[in-house]
Amino acid sequence: QVQLVESGGGLVQAGGSLKLSCAASERTFSNYAMGWFRQAPGKEREFVAAKRWSGVGYYRDSVKGRFTISSGAKNTVYLQMNNLKPEDTAVYYCAAGAVVPGSIRDASGYDYWGQGTQVTVSS
Repeated sequence: QVQLVESGGGLVQAGGSLKLSCAASERTFSNYAMGWFRQAPGKEREFVAAKRWSGVGYYRDSVKGRFTISSGAKNTVYLQMNNLKPEDTAVYYCAAGAVVPGSIRDASGYDYWGQGTQVTVSS
């Protein structure tokens, strides 16, 4: 059972930056995808960014050029968020799973989820 723990959320002014971290309790399979999703109050959970351990990053259109997903040592995935906007305010979740090709943006393909970390961007 893989456990995921997010950290790095907080309160920031519009235009500021935050870096989220997701630490996996053990090494996931090399074909696993690691993703970030978010959920704002009253809205459905939505895809933000994802990548396989050695692959390129995929992003939702509204964060392209502002967010960067990367993987590091010790089973950790990061989400660098720059030029944050109030509409980025949400609980951000880390996820991992043996996602089939072509479905990396689909939350239903992920097997493991973290507890979430709050990101609040003030205007």
